[in-house]
Amino acid sequence: MEYRNKSGSDAQVLADARQLRAAMPSSVLIMDDRVDVGMAAGFNGVHVDAGDLPPADARALLGPDAVIGTSASSEAQLAEALGAPVDYIAFGPIFPTTTKQTSAASIGVEGVRRFRAQAGPGAKLVAAAGITLETAPDILEAGADAVAVSAAIFSKPDPAAELKRWLEVLGEC
Repeated sequence: MEYRNKSGSDAQVLADARQLRAAMPSSVLIMDDRVDVGMAAGFNGVHVDAGDLPPADARALLGPDAVIGTSASSEAQLAEALGAPVDYIAFGPIFPTTTKQTSAASIGVEGVRRFRAQAGPGAKLVAAAGITLETAPDILEAGADAVAVSAAIFSKPDPAAELKRWLEVLGEC
């Protein structure tokens, strides 16, 4: 699970992160952007993008066992990410999204196939943005190792029931 809070103060994000860690002691928790706060909260790793600490520096701080992820929204960025010491690369937007502002064009299922072909079989690719339960199977079949979703689950009246539905359809990833 990735905790993402772009607008909270360091103190607020740390307090939230510590609550998450206490509530989910055995879960793999990833902090978005903030390596220092993730370390202080005892998270398992970080997701860093352009403008954040570079993946190599995050790896140096967190060590070889930490989970480090980064993002790519173009094939050029994917090539750069493939050379970084990361465990996974989130990519997209696959479809238009309302939860993240981006100027990058949606790549669709065919884009997933292109990213997989460029990355090769060894890279862990996480498709993100605009994904629904109806489109997720096609995205996984096209080569994504996992899908990242937010609105598809949290916009529902009962997010826990919706997550259960996803797990029933897709299995645990």
